[in-house]
Amino acid sequence: MAVTAVSGVEVRRPVPRLRRLEDERWLALALLVPTAVLLGLFIAYPFFEGVMLALSSSRVGIPGEFVGLKNFSKIWDDSIFRTAVWNTFWYTGVTTVFKLALGLWLAMLLNRHFKGKALVRAFILLPFIIPTVLSTFAWKWMFDPTFSVINWTLFHLGIITTRINWLGDPDLAMTSIIIVNIWRGVPFFAISLLAGLQTISPELNEAAAIDGARPWNRFWYVTWPLLLPVTMVVMLFSVIQTFADFQLVYVMTGGGPANATQLFATYAYQIGIGTGLLSEGAAISLAMFPFLFIIVVVQLLYIRRVETR
Repeated sequence: MAVTAVSGVEVRRPVPRLRRLEDERWLALALLVPTAVLLGLFIAYPFFEGVMLALSSSRVGIPGEFVGLKNFSKIWDDSIFRTAVWNTFWYTGVTTVFKLALGLWLAMLLNRHFKGKALVRAFILLPFIIPTVLSTFAWKWMFDPTFSVINWTLFHLGIITTRINWLGDPDLAMTSIIIVNIWRGVPFFAISLLAGLQTISPELNEAAAIDGARPWNRFWYVTWPLLLPVTMVVMLFSVIQTFADFQLVYVMTGGGPANATQLFATYAYQIGIGTGLLSEGAAISLAMFPFLFIIVVVQLLYIRRVETR
């Protein structure tokens, strides 16, 4: 409201809406409202509905009633669920380590000057930009015991003498989906870490080289500490995405053979959609939330600690 004096009397007249946007508080509120609405519609509301569903006895076509933590107690006694928990942590841990190592190696190579650097960078992104289902079907064909190009290559190199059923053996099936996830995730690490490397001044490494530091020492004591904040953020996004992975595993193995590749997401889908037990499926999905929440909090605290050094 604007205040003006007319014949000694204060008269209040409304401030135009456009003038309100000049105030930082009003401008911040106007910019945050669309984001808050989207987060509420697509994150908060589904999450709330998922919690309510997990606390009920709902099935397909049956609303059900409130049962408290009964569904969580039931799935914890489920041996397949415990297998899915272990598989998810193993799958996430192994793929994250390899994606970080290979992504950092590629980023260091792409940070150098050579002919066709722009073309190579674009080519590196291909696994990441191809639709997941499409690329996974290609890998599934490559791992097929009869038509596998991998088996054909290994046979002609004299490494194997019989066909390998990559997706039919429990150990090989987990190894196979790990390989595909690494192949798909390395470009994200490489490009993100490359962006971080390009923010580091070359003068720092040049000064270290003049002082006699070897390449490994320059990387470990100069490059890596400056790249660590970016690395932790990239790892945070990768862990979240891998922990809740569904498409890749569902297309390649569907959680088999014998639940050897069953993850949180695939098992929740099988129980909730495959059998119609919506409440138990929701409970399995929500069971990953505490684990994921702890991982995210620990990583965020570590990122803040690194940035404040």
